[in-house]
Amino acid sequence: MLRVFRNDMMDPERFVITLELIPGREHIGKSVETVIAIARDAFADGRVSAVTMTDNPGGNPALSPDGIGSKIFELGMDVIVHFTCRDTNRVGMESRALQLAMMGMKNILALTGDYAGKGFAGQGAPVFDLDSVSLQCLLAMLSERINASGDPDGFFTGCAVSPFKYTEAESFAQYAKLSRKLCGGADFIITQLGYDARKYRELLVYLDTIGVHPPVLGSVYILTPKVARLMNAGKVPGAVVPDKLLQKVLREWEHPERGRQAAIERTARLGVVLKGLGYKGIHIGGVHTSFGIVTRILDRMAQIENEWPSFVDDISDAPENGFYAVSPDGHWTGYPDRKGKRLGPFECLHYHLLKGVHEVFFDTTSPIDGPLRAASRWIDERRAARKVLHLAENVGKYVMLDCRQCGDCAIQHVGFQCPESGCPKHTRNGACGGSRNGRCEVHPERWCIWRQAYRRFAYDGKLAEMIDGCIPPRNWELDRTSSWLNFHLGRDHQNGSADFERYCCSRRGWKKA
Repeated sequence: MLRVFRNDMMDPERFVITLELIPGREHIGKSVETVIAIARDAFADGRVSAVTMTDNPGGNPALSPDGIGSKIFELGMDVIVHFTCRDTNRVGMESRALQLAMMGMKNILALTGDYAGKGFAGQGAPVFDLDSVSLQCLLAMLSERINASGDPDGFFTGCAVSPFKYTEAESFAQYAKLSRKLCGGADFIITQLGYDARKYRELLVYLDTIGVHPPVLGSVYILTPKVARLMNAGKVPGAVVPDKLLQKVLREWEHPERGRQAAIERTARLGVVLKGLGYKGIHIGGVHTSFGIVTRILDRMAQIENEWPSFVDDISDAPENGFYAVSPDGHWTGYPDRKGKRLGPFECLHYHLLKGVHEVFFDTTSPIDGPLRAASRWIDERRAARKVLHLAENVGKYVMLDCRQCGDCAIQHVGFQCPESGCPKHTRNGACGGSRNGRCEVHPERWCIWRQAYRRFAYDGKLAEMIDGCIPPRNWELDRTSSWLNFHLGRDHQNGSADFERYCCSRRGWKKA
């Protein structure tokens, strides 16, 4: 009989256990047999509600989670498929989603995804046609179509969040994007990995503050020295293992059996703390060889469950002087009022100049909006005039923004910075989970563009710009055309997004922090 993850998540009495499995690079053989054996043993154990199947983790090629997931689904174990935006465009994503629906695998963890890794003949092209917010909206649209066809069960979609951001800007950006994911229709949340109980609590307090209470699974992991080093170095985007914890893990594993026991104990203690804090369940990672270690963790959790308050102080591995939006006793303190706090001279000039131009020339409430539309229609009908305008636009925007001529400008959503040139993942709805100390996941020498957006919007008292609504994806039909004309003629994402908006904020009523 199929174990149904959706039902377990909706059951108020059940503490949900999910298990992350990573397909290898082969289609048959030991790696496939091991993953299926772990899933089979998890189903037989009875305490695991579903296994999740990763989607080319690290951006590197692996067996499709859809293929091996279908084999596990046939065993009776429910499957959550990781669904990233990295490798296919919106057409491929819709096709894949329909395939998953036909296969019966409707639990989806919608992710922007790690940056593209290396495959055949070198690095793959990073697609990122959608981000995780617009993917949520796509799946919501498809769910309506599934229901209309007579199937009562649409997709049950989850989203990820990394509470383990220790700068003010990154912390706000994570929760701002989470708000948009929830507006887009996310049904549940899975956190990234950290070892800081106060940050785990911070996420729940944030959800209380905005008045939305989806079920939340907290990630736990069986730390080994190899993985701890990778996470400490920032090689696993969104996961945080501070220096102090790394050194502790290395000392424990000087004797392998002692290290293994310590890893089990740490995982079990974090699991019961999450249950005590009010998490709906835990998401266990780091299981690669057998289900036996999961059995030991779950058995240990049953033994120490009532002792969870005594473990909270032990789970406090965090960078020094990190930012928190909650007090030590768990009260929401929020984000400081940065209105009027000075930016650097160049950044201040850049922001005000572009904001001023936008308010005069690209605002439908501007007194000259009507004449600009009329002039745009005249120019659009004349090829030579279009070329002259496009040239003038490109020169100015290249100098100011390193413009990539997408034809569907979104600088106003990112503090008047270009998401096409400024973000390797082209995100228009908020930060990915991979930034570290304010630096870009892909180009650590650069500041994350959303860190900069926070600074600008906070200075101007307009932080709601990072939360309100969901930003539609780029319209590729407009590539290499004039975004000025496209705005005034109603062709860009700002004018053609009524259908998209229907799948965003209108889906949930909630208050803002």
